[in-house]
Amino acid sequence: MAERGMTDTGHTEQVGRLSVVAAATDGIRVLTVAGEIDHHTGDQLRDALDTTGTARPRVVIDMHQVTFMDSSGINILITVYQDVTAAGGWLRLAAPTDSVQRVLQLVGADTLIDCHPTLREALVP
Repeated sequence: MAERGMTDTGHTEQVGRLSVVAAATDGIRVLTVAGEIDHHTGDQLRDALDTTGTARPRVVIDMHQVTFMDSSGINILITVYQDVTAAGGWLRLAAPTDSVQRVLQLVGADTLIDCHPTLREALVP
């Protein structure tokens, strides 16, 4: 990523069909997710999204490389959204693929969680 102020934390996880790369920019935690989010890979995403003990967490999930997401992924996103907003922070999704955007729309999650067409737009305070 060539975003200004972006710091790679060097934390990359890959289990089966999912990879999660964590970075930070201007106090915003950015997770770049690639592959499939389902019941087999959900725990990996949930662990990467853990904000326990973080005051006012600000999180952006870059989803431009997510090829599939089922109800497990939706449940994780909604739970994280609730946890982050309860702590006074926010969760945003950046560049969800058409198939992921469709799933978000079908269950109404796109009305709950801010979705942005690009990572750059999701990072704007």
